[in-house]
Amino acid sequence: MSYLKPMPALLHTSLFGLPAPQVGKVREVYDLGDELLIVATDRISAFDCVMANGIPDKGRILNLMSGFWFEKFANVCPNHVISVDDGEVQKRCRHAEPELAGRATIAKKAAPLAIECVARGYIAGSLFKEYRTRGGGVHELDLPAGLVDSAKLPEPIFTPATKAQEGHDENISFRQAADIVGKETAEFVMAKTLEIFSLASTYAAVKGLILADTKFEFGETADGILWIDEALTPDSSRFWDARLYEPGKSQPSYDKQFVRDYLETIDWNKQPPAPVLPPEIVRKTREKYVEAFERVTGERFAPGLVGCA
Repeated sequence: MSYLKPMPALLHTSLFGLPAPQVGKVREVYDLGDELLIVATDRISAFDCVMANGIPDKGRILNLMSGFWFEKFANVCPNHVISVDDGEVQKRCRHAEPELAGRATIAKKAAPLAIECVARGYIAGSLFKEYRTRGGGVHELDLPAGLVDSAKLPEPIFTPATKAQEGHDENISFRQAADIVGKETAEFVMAKTLEIFSLASTYAAVKGLILADTKFEFGETADGILWIDEALTPDSSRFWDARLYEPGKSQPSYDKQFVRDYLETIDWNKQPPAPVLPPEIVRKTREKYVEAFERVTGERFAPGLVGCA
């Protein structure tokens, strides 16, 4: 299985002739003047630390899935995508960059809002922990009493969050979000978040998937607010297999579950430097990302190649 070999060139990018990128946990963003070149690497993070090795093809999956959703809902909310075409990407590079195949997006510039926009159709993760700790309603939300882990909510809810420079993002109320970005902007992104979530949930259900929750980001431009960053990927969303859904416990999901589970079994203090993931964990995690891609898009993902075949 060639994809288990180390692929350091895909963990970090260095494009000759372009300025140094802004480096995130997974993506690297190159400023092209009037546009951005966003590269999704194969890095993977857990507990706010980037692992020493990545998940081969993960960047392609994230980029291609995002491209799929951005195109699907382009009429619902304007987004930042100019092109994900490899030929257009290569035109922006001064030299051939074959490692970018399938993993790069040419995007419009936007000033990211200082909040993350989260829609939830089920209570899980950080919100369920807060709900259980506080014994009911959280962040000024009128949630029903007696909800269990992974329970379906009466209707989808909007739970914005802060963007933490260090540590975890924190869930906040709509009122707090409005204080940060302004009431009109907060109302707009809430409406778009819930609309896209509803449409995506309906689509996912046809594919036998439950979209439990998802995180969106929006940015301001002179022409209005754009949907930016990534769209409905395993890194930003909880997708569950509808056949396996069983409320009252944590659900198996299409994300880095195998990575988190493994890290809980080893002697690591969850501080940098992060450990090297063993081949079996890499393989299982990659399989989950590939399965998510194929079930959502209906296309076959070709290992080591450009997207689907």
